[in-house]
Amino acid sequence: MHPGDFTPVCTTELGAAANRQEEFAKRNTKLCGFSCNDQSSHVSWIQDIKAVTGGSVDFPLFCDPNRDNAAKLGILDESNKDAKGLPLTVRSVFILKPDKTIALMMTYPASTGRNFDEIIRVLDSLQLTSSKALATPVDWKVGEEAIVNFPLSNKQADEKFGKDGYRIVEVPSEAGKVLEKNYLRYANT
Repeated sequence: MHPGDFTPVCTTELGAAANRQEEFAKRNTKLCGFSCNDQSSHVSWIQDIKAVTGGSVDFPLFCDPNRDNAAKLGILDESNKDAKGLPLTVRSVFILKPDKTIALMMTYPASTGRNFDEIIRVLDSLQLTSSKALATPVDWKVGEEAIVNFPLSNKQADEKFGKDGYRIVEVPSEAGKVLEKNYLRYANT
């Protein structure tokens, strides 16, 4: 494979993933990549990735040079093609739960690199909310308040977080009403 066939956006992304392996490991998360190149091309591509980003790709890279699996996953971008006329893959991130079901899929166009700060933020949110009765609000970061899960009544929230363990946000639609559950409640994480 000619180096011109390597995808430069993927080069930067795999380098970013390699450089952040420790962050994923401390979250008990394993990385793997999915490539439309063949295994023999990975040797020189991984050298390029290290030269460009300093990252050592030592996690698995699955090969799909004919794009058979990419087609099954629905992650091909027919508007962007390689030198052979084959469609490029879109940049999809899959986060799997321990039971191997998909917890998250984020898809970027072939022309746009992934945001690893956001991937890590979402991973932190998924791990927090899988074990606590919480949901995370817009732009949430570790250590910030999270939303008390809506299915919980105020009584259940009292039991789960303590009577003073969460706060109710006063909103116009609930003004003057005594409710079994208020819809916007925040608790410390």
